[in-house]
Amino acid sequence: MSNPSFTPRQMAAAAIIAAIYAGLTLLLPVPQYGGVQLRVAEAMTVLPFLLPEAIPGLALGCFLANLLGSPMPVDWIFGTAATLLAAIWTSRLHNRYLAPLPPVICNAVIVGAEIALFFMPEGSAFLPAFALNALTVGAGEAVACFVLGLPLLHWVSATPALRRS
Repeated sequence: MSNPSFTPRQMAAAAIIAAIYAGLTLLLPVPQYGGVQLRVAEAMTVLPFLLPEAIPGLALGCFLANLLGSPMPVDWIFGTAATLLAAIWTSRLHNRYLAPLPPVICNAVIVGAEIALFFMPEGSAFLPAFALNALTVGAGEAVACFVLGLPLLHWVSATPALRRS
């Protein structure tokens, strides 16, 4: 039976992942918040496929990025929840080429609904607003996860220093 707690190395890796995620989100000059966004850091959401310590690292990094980058507490909660759920789901997959799907789906649905519910003008129809925001958030997420995330996943799996010990 394996020990369910993280080793010091895994805790350090989670902290590094959190710092990289938050740093990329806060420092890169691309749209990171709102209906049209391309969070380059979301490429990292495929990492739980290989590294279980990426789950808390991504959740913490997303929370910190949202806390420091978005004035909306609802984004701190729902954006972080989308990343956490996607990370857990990704860690349970058996096919690396499917690893980008959970982040795309979770962010399209959760963040798309968040934007439609909390940021649309009063009286706007929810379903059209949700469909538009889910499409735009999902498209940005798909670019980050498939175009950037899959090569990242390959690189991590091929780098001896990053393999699980």
